[in-house]
Amino acid sequence: MSHRAPPSRSSNRSRGNPFRRPISDAEVVNLAQQPNVSSAAGQSRVRGHVCMIAYTDYAGDARVRREAETLAAHAFRVRCLTTKNGGAPKHFTLDGVDVQELGIRKYRGKSTRAYVSSYLQFLAAAAVACVRLMARGELDVVHAHNIPDFLVFAGLVPRLAGRKVVLDVHDSVPETFAAKFSSRSLVRKALFLEERLSALIAHRVICVNHPQRETLVARGIPDSKTFISMNVPDPRIFNHVDIKPHTPEPGRLSLVYHGTMAHRLGVDLLIRAVACLKEQIPGLRLHLWGHGDDLPALQMLARDLNLRDQVLFNPRGYALEALPGHLRAMDLGVVGNRRSAACDLMLPVKLLEYVSLGIPAVAPRLKTIQHYFGEEMVTYYEPESVQSLADAVVRLHSDPKLRGSQAVAARDFLTRYGWERQGEELVTMYQTLVES
Repeated sequence: MSHRAPPSRSSNRSRGNPFRRPISDAEVVNLAQQPNVSSAAGQSRVRGHVCMIAYTDYAGDARVRREAETLAAHAFRVRCLTTKNGGAPKHFTLDGVDVQELGIRKYRGKSTRAYVSSYLQFLAAAAVACVRLMARGELDVVHAHNIPDFLVFAGLVPRLAGRKVVLDVHDSVPETFAAKFSSRSLVRKALFLEERLSALIAHRVICVNHPQRETLVARGIPDSKTFISMNVPDPRIFNHVDIKPHTPEPGRLSLVYHGTMAHRLGVDLLIRAVACLKEQIPGLRLHLWGHGDDLPALQMLARDLNLRDQVLFNPRGYALEALPGHLRAMDLGVVGNRRSAACDLMLPVKLLEYVSLGIPAVAPRLKTIQHYFGEEMVTYYEPESVQSLADAVVRLHSDPKLRGSQAVAARDFLTRYGWERQGEELVTMYQTLVES
């Protein structure tokens, strides 16, 4: 497998996405094709024109990129409509995908009204773009990535004209919204309705894991409409062929959490666990890479607990392609998700990235994680229990044999669900959809 050098870091990063890198106009980046997924990019016949819609920063969104690039590598012509970063919207090519930033910046904050307003503006711009593509004969499939689900309505006019529509459910909206904002009954009912109406106009509904699909089917979405495309690491970037478990230096232990800094994801629990362990493991360090609305509160918590030397924040994080190199220097990966309806349906991609790189992981006993990972694959702790989390860290730290066996056993997940297989299934589904 070929590799490319990590892109340079820039102070111009979006403050909410720790793993993006700036993209210049008309930049083209060439990555090796996924192993075991043969490229059809050189074929003269275009299998179909796909317009993806995602309220995200394309360069830093691993799932959106992975699906788009896989389709592009198999002779689909893919355009992705996204939010803008920086000043004027950019139009560029990245790994064979035509990326068009719309004139709406991604909102980050805690105002429900501001979120909805931004979503609606983005929806309107995407709907206009889809109609224009259809008029030029450059649209066969509209593929909308949530959140929100209703972005799929950008494909309403094309659907009425006979085009196909796909809804890609990254996160279940009713559960996620309740965890972030409100669990009021009326609001939840409205979100369930939004979910069902969005699924109604889609020809296929992509789910990120089996428990999520079971939940959506139980809420009335036809099972025959669903398809699973798991949010697994890109093997071109997270090379899991040669796993070499890292051995901590004597007296030291480096823990890592990378991603959104949020209370609902239990980052504060990780900090409190370090406070419990700093005397027992003097060389303990917790590396927190990423940004989020709760970052200031988490930094204050670390100061209040006198953990300036033990908890190390990196709000800028690392570019996606550079991330594996930094993760390999860590001893243990930690997942802090609290128990909630939303977290029960999540299979954290950070956990899968730790597994891919052979980094032993500590994770909470939550429904979807336990669905895929047995006791021999990760070290579990009771959700929201700081003491249970601390005990799990000590157990792994003190047992080198357990760390090694866990890293090897966890490989089974990638054998069964790695992108080499997932990518082939996505292409097959798309080919069937376009030809139907």
